[in-house]
Amino acid sequence: MPCWYYDKKELRNTPSALDNIDYDTEMRYRKEGARFIIDTGTKMDLGYNTMATGVVYFHRFYMYHSFRNFPRYVTASCCLFLAGKVEETPKKCKDIIKAAKNFLNDKKFATFGDDPKEEVMTLERILLQTIKFDLQVEHPYHFLLKYAKCLKGDKSKLQKMVQMAWTFVNDSLCTTLCLQWEPEVIAVALMYLAGKLSKFEVLDWSGRQPKHLRWWDMFIEDVTMDLLEDICHQVLDLYSQPQTPADAPDSPPLAPSRPPTQQVGSGLQLKESLTLERSPNNIPPPNVTQVTKLVVDPTKPPPTQATTSVPPPQIEGAYPPPYPPYPPASAPPHYPPTFPTNFQTVRPP
Repeated sequence: MPCWYYDKKELRNTPSALDNIDYDTEMRYRKEGARFIIDTGTKMDLGYNTMATGVVYFHRFYMYHSFRNFPRYVTASCCLFLAGKVEETPKKCKDIIKAAKNFLNDKKFATFGDDPKEEVMTLERILLQTIKFDLQVEHPYHFLLKYAKCLKGDKSKLQKMVQMAWTFVNDSLCTTLCLQWEPEVIAVALMYLAGKLSKFEVLDWSGRQPKHLRWWDMFIEDVTMDLLEDICHQVLDLYSQPQTPADAPDSPPLAPSRPPTQQVGSGLQLKESLTLERSPNNIPPPNVTQVTKLVVDPTKPPPTQATTSVPPPQIEGAYPPPYPPYPPASAPPHYPPTFPTNFQTVRPP
């Protein structure tokens, strides 16, 4: 199977970058495409795994193709269409297009061309070839709940922390973290961030051994604090980005014409604190490896403007979710996701 993980240097030298699309614009296109998949999937009562799989397909696709050649909303619709079949929650192509039309203005929907269904169906074959028919995708949600079961402590505080971490996982789909790290690492990092913000300190856990200095050592090895804080900062970056103006330039609706290309890339500039201020065009050299320490104010909840996604598990007394109340009246029983009935925590003696 192909390797879908890239370093930061490669993420700055994508086909879009070679097509003279600057890095900030490409990241905006990726974020808007991911949000479109999440919004459309939520509207169609699709599960969180289906939407997350569609977003991963979307990010992988644009490591081989340029936004200049493949308009992002057409690609996003195609990714959601394919993800529905892979995750056994299929939706008709015409229904996805109908839902997409409700979210897009006339200018953006014009990128679907004269025959939107044919456009999406044709692109599906290109998508399958691009992702090399590697259809099965794992997400941090599963690992988040798995790890939480092993932690000991106050149950209400643990649930609050897990719910907050679930929110961060939702928002992380709008970043390129799924192209950088395995879902296990992302789950640990965002649980670490949620623990800092919710004041939940893990003092003990099931299966602890003397060689385990931190709780995540029993699940993943050789993960440094700098790495975890780098992941946390990339998610926190979302909350500092200004709202996209309505008249922002769109990716052009050109016909597919570019074969897959190889890429190389550079590093991301991290902010100094939770204020997340970034100077324009401040790109570090490729050999930057040091990340700043995560500085958070535990008295303040995290901002929540990044996505409107499938909500985290609803837990009485937990941190208020930033999403509208779900499910809709017509939602299937599995929506929204909730903790398994056998979810247990162990209180310290």
